[in-house]
Amino acid sequence: MARAMKRVPVREQEPKVRAANFEEVSYGYNEEEAVAEAKRCLNCKNPRCVGGCPVSINIPKFIHFVSERQFEEAFKTIQESSLLPAVCGRVCPQETQCEGPCVMGIKGEAIAIGKLERFVADWAREHHIVPEKPDFSTGKKVAVIGAGPAGLTCASELAKKGHDVTIFEALHEAGGVLVYGIPEFRLPKEKVVAKEVENVKRLGVKIETDVVIGKSVTIDELLDEEGFDAVFIGSGAGLPRFMNIPGEQANGVYSANEYLTRNNLMKAFKGYDTPIHRGKKVVVVGGGNVAMDAARTALRLGADTHIVYRRSEAELPARAEEVHHAKEEGIQFHLLTNPVEILVDDEDWVKGIRVIKMELGEPDDSGRRRPIEIPGSEYDIDADTVIMALGTSPNPLISSTTEGLDVNKWQCIVADDEGATSRKGIFAGGDAVSGAATVILAMGAGKKAAASIDAYLKTLD
Repeated sequence: MARAMKRVPVREQEPKVRAANFEEVSYGYNEEEAVAEAKRCLNCKNPRCVGGCPVSINIPKFIHFVSERQFEEAFKTIQESSLLPAVCGRVCPQETQCEGPCVMGIKGEAIAIGKLERFVADWAREHHIVPEKPDFSTGKKVAVIGAGPAGLTCASELAKKGHDVTIFEALHEAGGVLVYGIPEFRLPKEKVVAKEVENVKRLGVKIETDVVIGKSVTIDELLDEEGFDAVFIGSGAGLPRFMNIPGEQANGVYSANEYLTRNNLMKAFKGYDTPIHRGKKVVVVGGGNVAMDAARTALRLGADTHIVYRRSEAELPARAEEVHHAKEEGIQFHLLTNPVEILVDDEDWVKGIRVIKMELGEPDDSGRRRPIEIPGSEYDIDADTVIMALGTSPNPLISSTTEGLDVNKWQCIVADDEGATSRKGIFAGGDAVSGAATVILAMGAGKKAAASIDAYLKTLD
């Protein structure tokens, strides 16, 4: 049977319309579109796509079920490996992971694996297909710190194995970066994130919010006094980085982390009484997905929005889809440009940002060509708000209150590939170990750590 070389297109909101609302940009596939796309899959005997998935979903199997309209079986197949498919189908960088090695992409377009995963997850939610709690218990207790992608994944995998799992979350709502970082127009909170968190709870996982580990209770107290047999640290990387340039302490300067948290978790975009500076002209510094999220959020709040990035478009770390959407919506890019000073008025408010043009030199340690300043090329951009999207590092609170827990020079917890740390019975994974990375990589780390914790708990018998 001849296979279509081009993928079935996905319907989206028109750029001019979506730039003024926080509704989801992509509408996703309907049943007919999903089946048509699934039928393009070759069902390879050696599926390279699975090797590109950090949580090892059996991709050809679930896609085959979609092609046969057996959507519940497709969902059950995904669920064996991931309890957050509606999230992953929306925000994972599939183009560099599962879809990257797809054979169909050699002469045509790769199978739209992410869009099919999203379809299956959405179909299951709409038809009330939910996971079932195991009917057995090992009697072992595990504490999971952080209800983000790593913690939720680790907790669900351990619960499937019959362990008694409690997640301790510092914020008032579970989800981690899924609720505070990624905007509503990319990842709806009530429709998607809350439902996937509920599915984790259905496995028997308990979630306690407003618990700051290191202040409310320490890890040693969890192990020595609360009766937990093991601990997984999936506390993420919520400490923002800055450039340390003049004017960075001015009013109107945000970290992307704070800006997005105020808007996403505290619902400033819905008109809640959340303090947020709705700038008229916003400059976002950075080129990753978080920078795109911050810029597209500022645009929707009514700002003329600019992105300043020190390398060229080829080096932009953000997903190509996010860059494409940002451009469509009217965000202006200043590439090969870097800030040197934030300009401040007499009342200490931002009035602009001074930047300098860059050129690319020899590759640095990351393999990307190092940006070098071009002397005398400075110019000013008018702005009343500057958002720094330069990455984040782990908060040192947990490591500083847990004796014998090794960290590296970036305050990331040191853990091996299986999640084991320098302390027996304490495991870690996700951004707390790697520094800021993707949702799916955090999930992959949580899944590996769960297998290690399960093996460790068996030695206690």
